Amino acid sequence: MVAGITIGRLAKDTGVNVQTIRYYERRRLLAATVRTPSGYRVYGEEEVQRLRFIKNAQALGFTLREIADLLNLRVSSAARCGDVQRRAQAKLAKVDAKLKDLESMARVLKDLIKSCRGGQPTDRCPILKSLEQQRRSDHGNRQATR
Repeated sequence: MVAGITIGRLAKDTGVNVQTIRYYERRRLLAATVRTPSGYRVYGEEEVQRLRFIKNAQALGFTLREIADLLNLRVSSAARCGDVQRRAQAKLAKVDAKLKDLESMARVLKDLIKSCRGGQPTDRCPILKSLEQQRRSDHGNRQATR
């Protein structure tokens, strides 16, 4: 069991920067800790587990706001696993949408690369010309060169 460790040790044990831990405290993702008489913050197993939770949730793409919501559900006696499941399903839908966008970007880039004749001067480069044009997928009058 980890008990009474300093912020530096907590950072090392969890792979999180000291400044990040302080930021999480300000964002209330980590509870305020007790301090020794000399002013050092002292952390325990709960903070280690919470930081691991935060890191694992971030690795799955959850934002800090979403992580705060998940942490609140974790401690709420009224919350149910279905509440967490709905949030995970919403995150998965966002990930799927991003994947589709990335696949579309990859197709466009592959087509542009195929259209390029490497020996041409840049003023005739189809890749550069394409970047100057507005795409159909742009919203409204937004310019691709912004």
